[in-house]
Amino acid sequence: MGCPLPAANVLTDRAVSAPAPRLLLLGATGQVGWELARSLQPLGEVVLPQRRIADFSHPDSLASCVAREAPDVIVNAAAYTAVDQAEQEEALALRINGEATGVLAQAARSRGALFIHYSTDYVFAGTGEHAWQPSDPVDPQNAYGRTKLAGEQAIALSGGDWLVFRTSWVYAARGRNFVRTMLKLGVERERLRVVADQIGAPTSARLIADATAQALAVALVERREGRFQSAVHHLCAAGHTSWHGFAETLFERWRMLSPESPLALRSLEAIASSEYPTPAQRPLNSRLDCTAFERRFGLKLPPWQRGLEMVLQELAAVSGR
Repeated sequence: MGCPLPAANVLTDRAVSAPAPRLLLLGATGQVGWELARSLQPLGEVVLPQRRIADFSHPDSLASCVAREAPDVIVNAAAYTAVDQAEQEEALALRINGEATGVLAQAARSRGALFIHYSTDYVFAGTGEHAWQPSDPVDPQNAYGRTKLAGEQAIALSGGDWLVFRTSWVYAARGRNFVRTMLKLGVERERLRVVADQIGAPTSARLIADATAQALAVALVERREGRFQSAVHHLCAAGHTSWHGFAETLFERWRMLSPESPLALRSLEAIASSEYPTPAQRPLNSRLDCTAFERRFGLKLPPWQRGLEMVLQELAAVSGR
């Protein structure tokens, strides 16, 4: 299983007996959003607006969308995520990740809705070897990180009820991500070179969505009982590895799960970040401490290998058809 393991029954009798909330989910076509559309269903009515109605490149459209849909909860999984491209399009990225997020947070406050938003390990400098705490000083080193931090700051200034979940190294069985790219390249090339000095926790979109659903159930009870506190939390899989270690594990498991797959790969070389320059600087240390998240929401986050196994099984099932 790649979903979080509950340390307590988050769907308490009080949560089950309360009226089902109306949940507005934004960004439902993305990796995390697609999984959220599934995981949030047991909690209430999930509304999925079309992009033309909720256009993040035109933030003014978002307030009218919220007013029209009248949600009790807003879950924002939409974002500008092209990390390297953001170096050339920081204004656009800031409009989507910063300004639009602030508009949503203000709209949530205006109608008394709970606002849930996702951020990134890129808000930190990426130095050292310790796992970053939610309260640690932020110091983003690239445009993407700066725009995501701007979104966090806009939410904090809104004055409403909100939760920000920072996560890392997100992947899924669909969309553009490291796992799918590696498998594609593994078919095309005999030799791959992968960075080995960037450390973090690969986190499946399914884990993020399932953990969000359980955290939201707790948060709704907290609000009804008058003890909710807005906060930034870290949400990622347990453990850590390098991109090279991630690639090694995924190819090892893929060969076992899909032995008929036409992999050409024969060599997987570990390299330093300096040997693979990119327009945006990546953090070397993306470890996130999720202790506060687990304690507050009664969850035990599984190791990153478990989520990878589930995604590879899903991909193997599709490729075997």
